[in-house]
Amino acid sequence: MRTLVTGGAGFIGSTLVDALLAAGHEVTVLDDLSRGRREQVAGAAALVVGDVAGPAAREALLAARPEVVFHEAAQIDVRRSVAEPLLDTTVNVLGTVNLLQACVDAGVRRLVFASSGGAIYGDTEVVPTPETHPAHPASHYGAAKQCGEAYGGVYTLLYGLEFVALRYANVYGPRQDPHGEAGVVAIFAERLLSGRPAMINGDGGQTRDYVHVDDVVAANLLAMKTPHCGAYNVGTSIETDVNTLFAHIARACNSDAPALHGPAKPGEQRRSCLDVRLAAERLGWRPRIALAGGLAHTVEHFRTTMPAR
Repeated sequence: MRTLVTGGAGFIGSTLVDALLAAGHEVTVLDDLSRGRREQVAGAAALVVGDVAGPAAREALLAARPEVVFHEAAQIDVRRSVAEPLLDTTVNVLGTVNLLQACVDAGVRRLVFASSGGAIYGDTEVVPTPETHPAHPASHYGAAKQCGEAYGGVYTLLYGLEFVALRYANVYGPRQDPHGEAGVVAIFAERLLSGRPAMINGDGGQTRDYVHVDDVVAANLLAMKTPHCGAYNVGTSIETDVNTLFAHIARACNSDAPALHGPAKPGEQRRSCLDVRLAAERLGWRPRIALAGGLAHTVEHFRTTMPAR
Protein backbone atom coordinates (compact mmCIF):
# COMPACT_ATOMS: atom_id res chain seq x y z
CA MET A 1 0.00 0.00 0.00
CA ARG A 2 1.18 3.55 -0.72
CA THR A 3 1.52 5.55 2.50
CA LEU A 4 2.77 8.97 3.58
CA VAL A 5 3.95 9.89 7.07
CA THR A 6 4.16 13.53 8.13
CA GLY A 7 6.79 14.06 10.80
CA GLY A 8 8.38 10.84 9.62
CA ALA A 9 11.87 11.96 10.63
CA GLY A 10 10.84 12.37 14.25
CA PHE A 11 10.55 10.06 17.23
CA ILE A 12 7.22 8.33 16.65
CA GLY A 13 7.10 9.01 12.91
CA SER A 14 10.44 7.40 12.05
CA THR A 15 9.59 4.34 14.15
CA LEU A 16 6.31 4.07 12.27
CA VAL A 17 8.11 4.43 8.92
CA ASP A 18 10.37 1.50 9.80
CA ALA A 19 7.36 -0.67 10.66
CA LEU A 20 5.51 0.26 7.47
CA LEU A 21 8.52 -0.62 5.35
CA ALA A 22 8.98 -3.91 7.21
CA ALA A 23 5.34 -4.74 6.41
CA GLY A 24 5.98 -4.17 2.70
CA HIS A 25 4.33 -0.77 2.23
CA GLU A 26 5.65 2.10 0.10
CA VAL A 27 6.45 5.12 2.28
CA THR A 28 6.92 8.82 1.59
CA VAL A 29 8.00 11.05 4.47
CA LEU A 30 7.09 14.74 4.75
CA ASP A 31 9.14 16.52 7.42
CA ASP A 32 10.55 20.04 7.73
CA LEU A 33 13.47 18.66 9.83
CA SER A 34 12.95 21.34 12.48
CA ARG A 35 12.92 18.60 15.13
CA GLY A 36 13.20 15.43 13.06
CA ARG A 37 16.54 14.05 11.93
CA ARG A 38 17.32 13.08 8.36
CA GLU A 39 19.43 10.12 9.51
CA GLN A 40 16.40 8.58 11.22
CA VAL A 41 14.57 8.19 7.90
CA ALA A 42 15.14 4.74 6.42
CA GLY A 43 16.79 4.74 3.01
CA ALA A 44 13.88 2.86 1.45
CA ALA A 45 11.52 5.75 2.21
CA ALA A 46 11.25 8.82 -0.03
CA LEU A 47 11.95 12.00 1.99
CA VAL A 48 10.30 15.29 1.08
CA VAL A 49 11.60 18.22 3.15
CA GLY A 50 8.75 20.64 3.67
CA ASP A 51 6.31 22.27 6.07
CA VAL A 52 2.97 20.55 6.67
CA ALA A 53 1.31 23.97 6.81
CA GLY A 54 2.75 25.05 3.45
CA PRO A 55 2.39 24.09 -0.22
CA ALA A 56 4.84 21.19 0.18
CA ALA A 57 2.09 19.09 1.76
CA ARG A 58 -0.19 19.24 -1.27
CA GLU A 59 2.73 18.79 -3.66
CA ALA A 60 3.99 15.72 -1.79
CA LEU A 61 0.56 14.08 -1.72
CA LEU A 62 -0.14 14.78 -5.39
CA ALA A 63 3.22 13.26 -6.30
CA ALA A 64 3.02 10.19 -4.06
CA ARG A 65 -0.75 9.55 -4.33
CA PRO A 66 -0.85 7.66 -1.01
CA GLU A 67 -3.85 5.60 -0.02
CA VAL A 68 -3.28 6.25 3.70
CA VAL A 69 -1.68 9.25 5.39
CA PHE A 70 -0.35 9.18 8.96
CA HIS A 71 -0.25 12.69 10.43
CA GLU A 72 2.48 12.67 13.09
CA ALA A 73 3.91 16.15 12.43
CA ALA A 74 3.13 18.58 15.27
CA GLN A 75 4.37 21.19 17.67
CA ILE A 76 4.47 18.81 20.65
CA ASP A 77 5.54 21.00 23.58
CA VAL A 78 2.53 21.88 25.78
CA ARG A 79 4.37 24.69 27.56
CA ARG A 80 5.56 26.19 24.30
CA SER A 81 1.99 26.11 23.02
CA VAL A 82 0.98 28.33 25.93
CA ALA A 83 3.94 30.66 25.46
CA GLU A 84 3.58 30.83 21.65
CA PRO A 85 -0.06 30.13 20.82
CA LEU A 86 0.11 31.47 17.27
CA LEU A 87 3.00 29.15 16.42
CA ASP A 88 1.14 26.20 17.91
CA THR A 89 -2.02 27.08 15.98
CA THR A 90 -0.11 27.47 12.73
CA VAL A 91 1.45 24.02 12.97
CA ASN A 92 -1.23 22.04 14.77
CA VAL A 93 -4.43 23.57 13.38
CA LEU A 94 -3.58 25.20 10.04
CA GLY A 95 -1.14 22.40 9.26
CA THR A 96 -3.80 19.76 9.90
CA VAL A 97 -6.44 21.56 7.82
CA ASN A 98 -3.92 22.07 5.02
CA LEU A 99 -3.13 18.35 5.08
CA LEU A 100 -6.79 17.33 5.15
CA GLN A 101 -7.51 19.43 2.07
CA ALA A 102 -4.44 18.01 0.34
CA CYS A 103 -5.75 14.51 1.10
CA VAL A 104 -9.01 15.31 -0.65
CA ASP A 105 -7.19 16.83 -3.63
CA ALA A 106 -4.91 13.78 -3.94
CA GLY A 107 -7.66 11.18 -3.54
CA VAL A 108 -6.38 9.79 -0.21
CA ARG A 109 -8.70 7.19 1.30
CA ARG A 110 -7.82 7.51 5.00
CA LEU A 111 -5.97 9.79 7.40
CA VAL A 112 -4.72 8.50 10.76
CA PHE A 113 -4.30 11.47 13.10
CA ALA A 114 -1.91 11.58 16.07
CA SER A 115 -4.10 13.16 18.73
CA SER A 116 -3.58 13.48 22.48
CA GLY A 117 -5.46 11.81 25.31
CA GLY A 118 -4.29 13.72 28.35
CA ALA A 119 -4.14 17.11 26.64
CA ILE A 120 -7.66 16.87 25.20
CA TYR A 121 -9.39 15.59 28.35
CA GLY A 122 -7.60 17.87 30.84
CA ASP A 123 -8.16 17.13 34.51
CA THR A 124 -10.93 14.58 34.89
CA GLU A 125 -12.83 12.89 37.67
CA VAL A 126 -12.91 9.60 35.78
CA VAL A 127 -9.55 7.80 35.75
CA PRO A 128 -8.76 5.90 33.56
CA THR A 129 -10.55 8.28 31.21
CA PRO A 130 -12.68 6.89 28.34
CA GLU A 131 -13.24 8.45 24.92
CA THR A 132 -16.77 9.45 25.93
CA HIS A 133 -15.51 11.85 28.59
CA PRO A 134 -16.07 15.55 27.78
CA ALA A 135 -13.03 17.37 26.45
CA HIS A 136 -11.66 20.12 28.68
CA PRO A 137 -8.25 21.01 27.24
CA ALA A 138 -6.14 23.16 29.55
CA SER A 139 -3.56 24.22 26.95
CA HIS A 140 -3.40 25.54 23.42
CA TYR A 141 -1.86 22.22 22.38
CA GLY A 142 -4.84 20.28 23.72
CA ALA A 143 -7.29 22.69 22.09
CA ALA A 144 -5.46 22.33 18.77
CA LYS A 145 -5.65 18.54 18.90
CA GLN A 146 -9.36 18.72 19.70
CA CYS A 147 -9.75 21.11 16.79
CA GLY A 148 -7.90 18.70 14.48
CA GLU A 149 -10.34 15.94 15.37
CA ALA A 150 -13.31 18.25 14.69
CA TYR A 151 -11.93 19.17 11.27
CA GLY A 152 -11.34 15.49 10.52
CA GLY A 153 -15.03 14.86 11.18
CA VAL A 154 -15.98 17.67 8.82
CA TYR A 155 -13.82 16.24 6.04
CA THR A 156 -15.43 12.84 6.56
CA LEU A 157 -18.90 14.38 6.34
CA LEU A 158 -18.23 16.56 3.32
CA TYR A 159 -15.78 14.47 1.30
CA GLY A 160 -15.91 10.92 2.64
CA LEU A 161 -12.30 10.97 3.87
CA GLU A 162 -11.92 8.17 6.41
CA PHE A 163 -10.54 9.62 9.64
CA VAL A 164 -9.10 7.76 12.63
CA ALA A 165 -7.80 9.73 15.63
CA LEU A 166 -5.42 7.96 18.01
CA ARG A 167 -5.35 9.78 21.34
CA TYR A 168 -1.89 9.01 22.62
CA ALA A 169 -0.95 8.85 26.27
CA ASN A 170 2.66 9.78 27.21
CA VAL A 171 4.73 8.03 24.55
CA TYR A 172 8.34 7.06 25.33
CA GLY A 173 11.03 4.95 23.75
CA PRO A 174 14.19 5.01 21.61
CA ARG A 175 14.72 8.13 19.46
CA GLN A 176 12.77 10.35 21.85
CA ASP A 177 14.32 13.81 22.02
CA PRO A 178 15.96 14.49 25.42
CA HIS A 179 16.17 18.22 24.76
CA GLY A 180 13.39 20.69 25.51
CA GLU A 181 10.38 20.27 27.78
CA ALA A 182 8.62 17.30 26.17
CA GLY A 183 9.67 13.71 26.86
CA VAL A 184 10.41 13.26 30.55
CA VAL A 185 11.70 9.70 30.08
CA ALA A 186 14.33 10.80 27.57
CA ILE A 187 15.26 13.82 29.69
CA PHE A 188 15.77 11.75 32.86
CA ALA A 189 17.70 9.02 31.02
CA GLU A 190 20.03 11.43 29.24
CA ARG A 191 20.77 13.36 32.43
CA LEU A 192 21.41 10.33 34.61
CA LEU A 193 23.61 8.63 32.01
CA SER A 194 25.68 11.79 31.65
CA GLY A 195 26.06 12.20 35.41
CA ARG A 196 23.91 15.31 35.66
CA PRO A 197 21.07 15.88 38.13
CA ALA A 198 17.47 15.34 37.08
CA MET A 199 14.74 17.75 38.18
CA ILE A 200 11.21 16.75 39.17
CA ASN A 201 8.61 19.49 39.10
CA GLY A 202 6.74 19.70 42.39
CA ASP A 203 6.37 16.71 44.71
CA GLY A 204 6.49 14.10 41.92
CA GLY A 205 3.08 12.71 42.83
CA GLN A 206 1.54 13.71 39.51
CA THR A 207 0.65 10.67 37.41
CA ARG A 208 0.79 9.87 33.74
CA ASP A 209 0.08 6.88 31.49
CA TYR A 210 3.38 5.88 29.82
CA VAL A 211 3.09 3.83 26.62
CA HIS A 212 6.02 2.48 24.60
CA VAL A 213 6.46 3.75 21.05
CA ASP A 214 6.36 0.22 19.62
CA ASP A 215 2.86 -0.24 21.06
CA VAL A 216 1.83 3.11 19.56
CA VAL A 217 3.14 2.04 16.16
CA ALA A 218 1.18 -1.22 16.43
CA ALA A 219 -1.99 0.83 17.00
CA ASN A 220 -1.25 2.89 13.88
CA LEU A 221 -0.82 -0.24 11.76
CA LEU A 222 -4.20 -1.51 12.93
CA ALA A 223 -5.79 1.92 12.39
CA MET A 224 -4.87 1.88 8.71
CA LYS A 225 -7.16 -1.07 8.01
CA THR A 226 -9.90 -1.09 10.67
CA PRO A 227 -13.51 -0.72 9.46
CA HIS A 228 -14.21 1.30 12.62
CA CYS A 229 -13.21 4.93 12.18
CA GLY A 230 -13.39 7.40 15.07
CA ALA A 231 -11.26 8.27 18.09
CA TYR A 232 -9.34 5.75 20.21
CA ASN A 233 -7.24 6.09 23.34
CA VAL A 234 -3.77 4.57 23.05
CA GLY A 235 -2.19 4.05 26.45
CA THR A 236 -1.90 1.39 29.14
CA SER A 237 -4.64 2.32 31.65
CA ILE A 238 -1.92 2.26 34.32
CA GLU A 239 -1.07 5.39 36.33
CA THR A 240 2.58 5.94 37.22
CA ASP A 241 3.71 8.89 39.30
CA VAL A 242 6.87 10.79 38.39
CA ASN A 243 8.76 9.64 41.50
CA THR A 244 8.19 5.99 40.55
CA LEU A 245 9.14 6.71 36.95
CA PHE A 246 12.39 8.30 38.09
CA ALA A 247 13.19 5.30 40.30
CA HIS A 248 12.70 2.90 37.35
CA ILE A 249 14.96 4.99 35.10
CA ALA A 250 17.64 5.44 37.77
CA ARG A 251 17.70 1.66 38.29
CA ALA A 252 18.08 1.06 34.54
CA CYS A 253 20.89 3.66 34.44
CA ASN A 254 22.66 2.05 37.43
CA SER A 255 22.51 5.46 39.09
CA ASP A 256 22.04 6.20 42.79
CA ALA A 257 21.75 9.95 42.22
CA PRO A 258 18.69 11.39 43.95
CA ALA A 259 16.20 13.50 42.04
CA LEU A 260 16.07 17.20 42.72
CA HIS A 261 12.66 18.78 43.27
CA GLY A 262 11.81 22.17 41.82
CA PRO A 263 8.62 24.22 41.99
CA ALA A 264 5.47 22.77 40.53
CA LYS A 265 4.52 24.02 37.07
CA PRO A 266 1.41 26.23 37.15
CA GLY A 267 -1.61 24.52 35.65
CA GLU A 268 0.00 21.09 35.34
CA GLN A 269 -2.46 18.20 35.37
CA ARG A 270 -2.34 16.11 38.54
CA ARG A 271 -3.58 12.84 37.02
CA SER A 272 -3.75 11.51 33.48
CA CYS A 273 -4.51 7.94 32.50
CA LEU A 274 -6.46 6.54 29.55
CA ASP A 275 -9.10 3.81 29.34
CA VAL A 276 -8.09 1.71 26.32
CA ARG A 277 -10.92 -0.82 26.24
CA LEU A 278 -12.45 0.66 23.08
CA ALA A 279 -9.20 0.17 21.14
CA ALA A 280 -9.08 -3.42 22.34
CA GLU A 281 -12.67 -4.01 21.23
CA ARG A 282 -12.66 -2.30 17.83
CA LEU A 283 -9.02 -2.27 16.74
CA GLY A 284 -7.90 -5.50 18.39
CA TRP A 285 -5.09 -3.52 20.03
CA ARG A 286 -3.62 -3.91 23.49
CA PRO A 287 -0.37 -2.58 24.96
CA ARG A 288 2.24 -5.32 25.14
CA ILE A 289 5.31 -3.69 26.68
CA ALA A 290 5.48 -3.37 30.48
CA LEU A 291 6.90 -0.13 31.83
CA ALA A 292 10.01 -1.50 33.58
CA GLY A 293 11.14 -3.46 30.53
CA GLY A 294 10.30 -0.65 28.14
CA LEU A 295 12.28 1.84 30.20
CA ALA A 296 15.27 -0.50 30.37
CA HIS A 297 15.15 -0.87 26.58
CA THR A 298 14.95 2.90 26.17
CA VAL A 299 17.84 3.56 28.54
CA GLU A 300 19.99 1.05 26.66
CA HIS A 301 19.27 2.93 23.44
CA PHE A 302 20.47 6.20 24.96
CA ARG A 303 23.47 4.46 26.51
CA THR A 304 24.65 3.25 23.09
CA THR A 305 23.82 6.39 21.09
CA MET A 306 24.93 9.20 23.40
CA PRO A 307 28.24 10.86 22.47
CA ALA A 308 31.18 9.71 24.61
CA ARG A 309 32.06 12.09 27.41
